[in-house]
Amino acid sequence: MSGPGASEATEPADPASPRRETGTFVTGSIMRHVVVMTATGSIGLVAAFVVDALNLFYISMLGQQELAAAIGYSGTLLFFTTSVSIGLSIAATALTARALGRGNRGEAREIAGASIVYMLVLTTITAAAAWPSIGFLVHLIGARGETAALATEFLQIVIPSMPVLGVGMCLAALLRATGDARRAMYVTLSGAALTAVLDPLFIFGFELGIHGAAIASVISRFALIVVGFHGLVRVHNLLARPSRAVLLRDYRPYLGIGLPAVMTLVATPVGNTFVTATIAAHGDAAVAGWAVVGRLIPLAFGPLFALSGAVGPILGQNYGARRYDRLRRTMRDSLVFILIYTLVAWAMLALLRNQIADLFGATGEAREVIVFFCLFVAASFIFNGMLFVANAAFNNLGFALYSTVFNWSRSTLGVIPFVWLGSTWYGATGALAGFGLGAVVFGLAAIVVCFRVIGRIGDSDGTPPDPSQTIRTPPAAQSPFTSGKASTL
Repeated sequence: MSGPGASEATEPADPASPRRETGTFVTGSIMRHVVVMTATGSIGLVAAFVVDALNLFYISMLGQQELAAAIGYSGTLLFFTTSVSIGLSIAATALTARALGRGNRGEAREIAGASIVYMLVLTTITAAAAWPSIGFLVHLIGARGETAALATEFLQIVIPSMPVLGVGMCLAALLRATGDARRAMYVTLSGAALTAVLDPLFIFGFELGIHGAAIASVISRFALIVVGFHGLVRVHNLLARPSRAVLLRDYRPYLGIGLPAVMTLVATPVGNTFVTATIAAHGDAAVAGWAVVGRLIPLAFGPLFALSGAVGPILGQNYGARRYDRLRRTMRDSLVFILIYTLVAWAMLALLRNQIADLFGATGEAREVIVFFCLFVAASFIFNGMLFVANAAFNNLGFALYSTVFNWSRSTLGVIPFVWLGSTWYGATGALAGFGLGAVVFGLAAIVVCFRVIGRIGDSDGTPPDPSQTIRTPPAAQSPFTSGKASTL
């Protein structure tokens, strides 16, 4: 095996036994692994978000405020369907990384193949169920009139391609599980690059407007599959055709991680939908400002989103290899990264707030929403980042339901009362302030419980493994809320 992420192989003493390989992340500097995985993941994510922001910019150039608002509503609903793909990809990463950490490459190949099948089936079912209800859902989140019609038409074009996006995202996740961050980045970059070329062509060249943006999005998703299959099959040979026995064997652990992960992610658009609906009461100008903020968040804080994906395979491989000391170090190094990065990003947004508003031609209340986010609300991503990495740890260490509980708590108790009160007292900017304040309590609580979980795992079997011996499966950890010694920050 060659290329980045390739592991150094050692043959077992018994030729008949499965081939064992040392996982990429079970040795070396944890901070280096965190930075490299996050940096490469960030490049792909930020590229996709830049293209998304450009898409909104192109639409705004058409001169109809309803078009920009329609993109805002569409993005909110697309986040629901995309969450399904991301959640199922998390399960693929966790199970494959654990198998690689145990040194069982054959099992990892089987899990990877089964994950692609599960992804294809489940995303097809989701898209088929969502498509007939698009008009109702658009109306439910507050879109009306021409804005609602445009958002509905956009989604009717994009949602049927959900299985294509899901398989592409799963392939990128499997590449991250091997430690090949560079080729995982190429998967995301390929889609972003194709969209960047096709967007202006379809929007302006073919004069298709918002419909052209939807068509370009669908076409670009196929690039993810082409690039992902090349890396996973041709470079790493980490994809086996799953047998019926494998599919029946692995679906329980896959769904055991994937479904709670999906529920965890769905909580975020639920909270965002409430924010959108609340801001919609203040008019299309406020929604247009919120749509720009929705593009700024992933663009400015893409590395924090990438960090949550980066620590997953690091934790998974070390969990499989029983390197529990490295689990704790992974979380501590991640917190250092979160603090430094967020402070820098916040400072840049605050300094460039007026230029950002000018770039999107925002005036009146739309401008107020954008500037307020840059000056104040951006700081809350220190705590959002804590929640992101804690959820990644829960999903990869066998406590996926914890991530569901924390994310739903943040997206309901940490959003609804704060946003409603802020909107009532201070209008659209007050709603945005409430959205930021709700992250503080739940981010801190999640990270504390995360360290307790890691402490319980180490207490269950804290003996460092002997690299010369066959790596065995780590024991199930106790609940961090049971009696016994708890780890501390």
